[in-house]
Amino acid sequence: MKQWRSSMFILLGLIGSMASPMTASYAEEPGAMVDGAGFSLFGTESIKGVDAAKVERDPICDQNKRPRIAKIEPDEAKPGDKVIITGEHFGTKECFHTVTFSAASNTPVAFKFMSDSAIEATVPDATAGMSFVIIVAGGGSAQSKPVLIKPK
Repeated sequence: MKQWRSSMFILLGLIGSMASPMTASYAEEPGAMVDGAGFSLFGTESIKGVDAAKVERDPICDQNKRPRIAKIEPDEAKPGDKVIITGEHFGTKECFHTVTFSAASNTPVAFKFMSDSAIEATVPDATAGMSFVIIVAGGGSAQSKPVLIKPK
């Protein structure tokens, strides 16, 4: 066991002494690529400078307040009908992203942002039956209790 241990220390010592000079020589060469160094980011837009007008126009979305849907009125509607989604923490018009009905998840939904607690949405062309309404705002997403989509 002692012999194995001493052989292991010798081997580790050799590997360590070989690695140090090689790493130092790479770092000393100008323009050398060093493994794990990554890419240069000096050409990216965020590092070039600050455009004060662009920063002023960007919305400030509160990501700490997760939205919550309290109710959908009416809770039974046909495709093309308008429903009012009420709740809290929907954010601002600039920070509110989308409304989706689970029965037609790939169909874009027309909506009108009314306030931090109300959205008006048009029921999309979907199969009749129960559906969830999902909203996405700056603070995350929220899902309603099921609503009934009636046949056309």
